[in-house]
Amino acid sequence: MKTFYKLSFIIVAAFTSLHVFGQTTSKPNISGKILDENKKPADYVTVVLYKAADSSIVKTAFTDQSGVFGFSIATKGDYFYKASSMGYKTLKSKTETLGDDQQIDFGSAQLISTTQNLKEVTVAANVPLVERKMDRTVMNVANSSIASGSTALELLQKAPGVNVDQNDNISMQGKQGVLIQIDGKQTYMSNADVANLLRGMQSSEIETIELITNPSAKYDAAGNSGIINIKTKKNKGGGTNGSLTAAFGRGTNFRSSAGGSLNHRTKSLNLFGNYNYYQRKRETFLELDRIANVSPSNRYFSQTSNFGRKNDGQNFKAGADFFLNKNNTIGILLSGYTGNSNEGSVNKTQIGPSFSQGDSSVLANNIIRNKYNNLSYNLNYKSVLDSAGQEITIDLDYGRYKGNDNADYVSDYFFNNGSLIRPTVITRNITPSVINIKAFKIDYALPLKKQMKLEAGLKSSWVTTDNNLIAEQFISNNWQNNQLLSNQFVYDENVNAAYVNFNKQFKTTGIQLGLRAEQTNSKGNSITTNKVIDREYLDFFPSVFINQKLDKNNDINLSYSRRIDRPSYDALNPFVYFLDQYTYNQGNPFLNPQYTNNFEFTYLLKKKYSLTLNYSKTTDVITEVLLPDNEKQALFQTNQNIATQNAYSLVINAPVSFAKWWNSNNSVNVFYIGFKAPDIAGQKLDNKSTSFQFKSQHSFNIQPGLSAELMFRYDSPVTFGVMEIKTRYGLDAGISKSLLNKKASLKLAANDIFNTQINRINSAFPGLYYSLYQVNDRQYVSLTFTYRFGKNEIKPARNRSTGLESEQGRMKN
Repeated sequence: MKTFYKLSFIIVAAFTSLHVFGQTTSKPNISGKILDENKKPADYVTVVLYKAADSSIVKTAFTDQSGVFGFSIATKGDYFYKASSMGYKTLKSKTETLGDDQQIDFGSAQLISTTQNLKEVTVAANVPLVERKMDRTVMNVANSSIASGSTALELLQKAPGVNVDQNDNISMQGKQGVLIQIDGKQTYMSNADVANLLRGMQSSEIETIELITNPSAKYDAAGNSGIINIKTKKNKGGGTNGSLTAAFGRGTNFRSSAGGSLNHRTKSLNLFGNYNYYQRKRETFLELDRIANVSPSNRYFSQTSNFGRKNDGQNFKAGADFFLNKNNTIGILLSGYTGNSNEGSVNKTQIGPSFSQGDSSVLANNIIRNKYNNLSYNLNYKSVLDSAGQEITIDLDYGRYKGNDNADYVSDYFFNNGSLIRPTVITRNITPSVINIKAFKIDYALPLKKQMKLEAGLKSSWVTTDNNLIAEQFISNNWQNNQLLSNQFVYDENVNAAYVNFNKQFKTTGIQLGLRAEQTNSKGNSITTNKVIDREYLDFFPSVFINQKLDKNNDINLSYSRRIDRPSYDALNPFVYFLDQYTYNQGNPFLNPQYTNNFEFTYLLKKKYSLTLNYSKTTDVITEVLLPDNEKQALFQTNQNIATQNAYSLVINAPVSFAKWWNSNNSVNVFYIGFKAPDIAGQKLDNKSTSFQFKSQHSFNIQPGLSAELMFRYDSPVTFGVMEIKTRYGLDAGISKSLLNKKASLKLAANDIFNTQINRINSAFPGLYYSLYQVNDRQYVSLTFTYRFGKNEIKPARNRSTGLESEQGRMKN
């Protein structure tokens, strides 16, 4: 703890020194003025100064309210600038010489407008569904007809290299441990709650999905396989405008959603907000066959389960940005979601000396009701300290999550002739949970001379989770507490972080060096059993990025980073959740964090074709396992630290244009994963497999205003930890039509047309046999209508990335 505070003190001192350095820069000696199409001063225009000799970037500045920009340059030579602003063509100046007089006045220049109103704004160029950039892959959701009517969780299945398994666990490049962010904010929730959040987020709310496999030191160090950042739609204009969206779908059951957004912007104030409501019902069918190795002879269990789940909820966001002057902005943001879900399941388990011969059975009828709500508050401040781009941003965050799960279990035990073995067993669980999150972060950026930039920051977060499981059994017409299963678990965690990034841009080479330190204090307290697990540890996470431009068509990138995955809150919770007497889930409070070293090479051809090679080694791998409980003759699910995981991957992304009206994007992800563990439940594990994923998306411009899409995906078999997952594949289609003079659109989408997205899983654990077959409600058709209204005077929008970025993704029920 003392070490971290010393490190923080050094960085704060560096902030102060750098701030003083930034304030002592000389007055601008290169200046000019930018006017809009009406010959009025254009503020907030981005102006980039270049050396004429090699077209290298020297500095960047913004125009003030008078349209004036300025640079402080000491080196003599020839210079020109480019000015750009959304809605205008890029403006290039003539070349001027900075000589002995040390002054350049470019004079006034006028922007040429390309978009003037909403009608023209909505005539967008065809953007590919998937784009590969040097440091990330971007999935453009907003204009996709295939994406319409889908939830964010369903959209992730369409993203290249991403997989969502039968339990809603998200993996990327074959590796679990993905950090999910919404608009750059960590969700600080459990896997189960993140899944609920993503199910409630509609495609109509989403602009892009960013896949960052090797993040820099500026990001939280969490995320073994990288970061998935879901960027919601933001207004990019001034005036008053908004949109309304309604979607209806039908699969086995009905689904619907509706929502809208509204934005009002002036020179000194921006008000914005959105609201969305959703409702859907989904069904799952499951078959599970397994063998219990017990004396004197094995017992065979054949289980069939039918689940029906109904979800409804709403999410919302409202905020304001106050532009104090051209350099200082204060913002406030409120966001949240609320929801309810009701799940009913019927589980029948046949038990006997073989799968074909049973001597008893268990019939379990379960009803689970969930209520949850989350509110997050953010106060932020941004100050641009000078025209060179020196800036500081500060975020204060507070979030509170409340959940309440009530479950009723009714189990009957029968002989083979249908008579009861014992009286009906009736139990219930009441599980209230509360999670409080506080976070503070500060980021500082200082452009230096000769294409150098220094970034530094501090962040602290405090998370407290309180889960109370009250287990009761109905005996003699009374509910009686089951002390063996009841438990209250309180978990406190404080993470303090500091980072520094240095960027240097040479003529054709870019280098970034970063170091992040994270100091963790955690305390898990099982109050009922009086067990306390206290931890404190300090870790360093270096990162290196090298970008080499070979020529105008060829770029390569090399990167390295070290990362950490702390156990999710619910994985640490020692609660036991029963599906029936022979199937249950249990947490593991003794889980340790896992650490990963990531190495990545990327080759980019013509800014669109890419090849990426990745190698990672993870120690103390946190893996979901299915293990036997021979004493209870049961099968239970838990998380354990498997010793080592080695992973290699090759990802190829290739957009192909077959005709002017037919474009496609194709990605192949080949990966190898090997697990080694000396002892899991008394067994040695050494599993390895090579697998691949293929996704191909095709877009067709049928006529102006009418387009269509197809997407095919295929996942080959893979052995992951103690599970062997069989082949999965599927086909989606969509069609989109512009209406009402391009102010509206109608999109029809069909998901999993042939109903082939089926989960088949077998055991890969020595001495354990089970076979699982699961069909989820993935096949459906949806219709989405969107209407845009209002005025759009183009202005750049502020993109807020608050301090709640790493903790929310770890909350679980």
